[in-house]
Amino acid sequence: MSGPAKHAAQLTRMDAARRQTQHQLDLVDRQITRRMTALIPLLGRRQPGCRRGKAPACGAFLERYRANLAALTAERQSEVDALTRKLARQDAAITALRARHRPPPRPAEGGDGGSMAEGRS
Repeated sequence: MSGPAKHAAQLTRMDAARRQTQHQLDLVDRQITRRMTALIPLLGRRQPGCRRGKAPACGAFLERYRANLAALTAERQSEVDALTRKLARQDAAITALRARHRPPPRPAEGGDGGSMAEGRS
């Protein structure tokens, strides 16, 4: 396998690994969303004030929702952090590989564009 073909294959493998990591991160996010969606009907049933002639607290449902979301997110936070760090490392490695194997820039036609004039005063 020649040099450019070897680098292209390596880049393809790295891109596939990055897509897999992103998929895992998206999967965790969907799982949290699914669990919160299942909890919504249970959160709305706690309205003891309505039965006694009082209006329900306006922000009570939202507070319960946020508290449950924070708890679910905290359970998976270490996994999310690890996947996020892995994704960042993969992005950096892919960028470095692309930069390392990018063809060198061609010199501009027509000279240096007057850089000598800048040095004279």
